[in-house]
Amino acid sequence: MSRTVVVRYTTRVDAADENQRLVEQVFAQLAAEDPGGLRYATFRLADGVTFVHIAVAEGEVNPLSQSAAFAEFQREISARCVEPPAPADRVLGGSVYGGHFNGWHKSHLHAGTREERIA
Repeated sequence: MSRTVVVRYTTRVDAADENQRLVEQVFAQLAAEDPGGLRYATFRLADGVTFVHIAVAEGEVNPLSQSAAFAEFQREISARCVEPPAPADRVLGGSVYGGHFNGWHKSHLHAGTREERIA
């Protein structure tokens, strides 16, 4: 069974680009290592400071917990935020199969694995 987690938070204006850089490092590591068992997307909303992460992990271990880049991203997240991360478990109601995007595509980050589902 998969577990879906949605996390939303708001960074300080002066920390938003650094947050994006750290998120990009997570996606670069995921793309290089392709751990499997994970569908992951991050969105930077139009206000430029609100981020939404959606992770769907298959199996018992979330591959993000094994990622050094994700640990670095989390390390000082509270210092970058004016509204702290608020995780919520979700049940996946459906998904759309998307194309293969690398890096930022419009306002969203994408892991760039072979086939993605974005809730």
